[in-house]
Amino acid sequence: MPKMFADPEAIAEEIIRDVGTTLVVGLPLGLGKANHIVNALYQRAAADRSIKLTLFSALTLEKPKPSSELEKRFISPVIERLFGSYPDLDYADALHRGALPDNIEVIEFFFLAGKWLRVPKAQQNYISANYTHAASYLLARGLNVITQLVAKRVVDGVVRYSLSCNTDTTLDLLRARAEGRAAFKLIGQVNSELPFMPGQGDLEGSEFSAVLESAATEFPLFAPPPEPISDTKYAIGLHATGLVRDGGTLQIGIGQVGDALAQGLIVRQRDNGAFRNIMQRLSPGALPLESGSFEKGLYGVSEMLFEAFLGLIDAGILKREVDGVILHGAFFLGPKSFYAALREMAPAQLAKIQMMPVSFTNELYGNETAKRRARVDARFVNNAMMATLLGAVVSDGLDDGQVVSGVGGQYNFVAQAFALEGARSMLAVEAVRAGNKPVSNIRWRYGHETIPRHLRDIVITEYGVADLRGKSDADVIAAMLAVADSRFQPELMKQAKDAGKLPKGFEIAAANRDNTPERIAAALKPAREAGLLPMFPFGSDFTEVEQRLIPALQILSAAATSPQGLAALLWQGWQHAPQASDRACLSRLGLDRPATLKDRVYRMLVCGALARNK
Repeated sequence: MPKMFADPEAIAEEIIRDVGTTLVVGLPLGLGKANHIVNALYQRAAADRSIKLTLFSALTLEKPKPSSELEKRFISPVIERLFGSYPDLDYADALHRGALPDNIEVIEFFFLAGKWLRVPKAQQNYISANYTHAASYLLARGLNVITQLVAKRVVDGVVRYSLSCNTDTTLDLLRARAEGRAAFKLIGQVNSELPFMPGQGDLEGSEFSAVLESAATEFPLFAPPPEPISDTKYAIGLHATGLVRDGGTLQIGIGQVGDALAQGLIVRQRDNGAFRNIMQRLSPGALPLESGSFEKGLYGVSEMLFEAFLGLIDAGILKREVDGVILHGAFFLGPKSFYAALREMAPAQLAKIQMMPVSFTNELYGNETAKRRARVDARFVNNAMMATLLGAVVSDGLDDGQVVSGVGGQYNFVAQAFALEGARSMLAVEAVRAGNKPVSNIRWRYGHETIPRHLRDIVITEYGVADLRGKSDADVIAAMLAVADSRFQPELMKQAKDAGKLPKGFEIAAANRDNTPERIAAALKPAREAGLLPMFPFGSDFTEVEQRLIPALQILSAAATSPQGLAALLWQGWQHAPQASDRACLSRLGLDRPATLKDRVYRMLVCGALARNK
């Protein structure tokens, strides 16, 4: 059995005594980090420069930090409510401040999107890696410790620990240790909020060298609230919905597009006529390829599980079983309600959700025949930042080398789409980046690529589906122009013609020349008003007042990009007499009794935004 500890400093001392002063520590991606143990190791190394500490990780989770006065008024109570006693990771704070000691190195292969831009140490030590390669890179660097948050259960007097949210690389590394290819200590920290997941991550205590368990080291799981789904994201998700085949296989990336896709599938299942009507309004004259309900159902195999998958199970969509399992995943992250649903799920139902190593979800290698038989008509849906007219996709970084997030599993699923019969990779790109001066996310070319043009398959924007697989360059360019925003189509078409990649006489079809945000908003408005496309389809940790404030604050944020926009909002707020629901919103922001001129201005701006959102 493992040695048991109640004090983080004591378990850190035990690790150093057992392993030595050169520590190569693997931290699970995202939720599964044993924060107290990691912080204790960090503080020991910071105090003793003879200790060389390397932390190898991905997706370091941090509490949101407001960037403006109004954002602070809105988000601070939410942060306190959701993350109040979540222990910050000391290494993250030191990296942001540029104060990481020389004897401590932090290496990540996937960033929380945008969090580490212009942070030199983080950018310099980033490793560009497919998710499935991370374990081998850890082994090559001499991994000697893994610290992981675990769930605990006693069965017939025997203690067992679940890797729960992060079977991803840990199971692959444990296999390497069992085969004699690695020698490391597995250290656990028990968290009572963590769901005990059955399957390969359900481990005997003997797998662990030491375990930290104490009431003093319990903490609330990191639970990011879901983002409200914009019209743009709903349009993308709905277009993707029309490509999902009954009886097939589904992988979804996290975020608004994933939630929108899942809600689109639910509408398609529960009110098929309404779904067809939405799609007709979204793309007049072009019915989706797949629009029927799900009789056979889908099988899910996704590196990441999130709350939308549970919604698909509840709707009777995710029900096609593979060896008694309807959903295989490698890690999970979500709101508090998601963790609670997993903890409270009936054992028979939970057994149909199996957490696996990332080598299982993201690759075909290993029992390939069975995987091919299971993953029929697969649809792999992931997010991207930009795409070129020639079909290359930019998902992880900028053309100056700065890393926004990471490759993660995206290439793995693109490769699977080409390796599996009937499978498709669907990469979602917002056609426009909003701001003071809107910018097209469809480019002629860009100085960085994540998925090269020779792996082009399906690109989806809010304006439709560009099917690029096996097409000539000219046909690919034409398809990409058809899903670009019409404000940028002429210049993009000119660039392609100037390069000799489009015939001089080519013209964009009339049906694709009205690609505007206004058309999308109008197309979705009836379904929005009917409650078919709610802002938070799978629930929210925001209160009703906060949910009403979110779109108003988004309107205010958009108006703040120009003096004219702010002036118009101020004027609207001056004319608008707050109703009862408005007064509740103003009170939530502390603007119900403005005491200063600045507060009065903020109050008028918020009133204007609330009036515009009606």
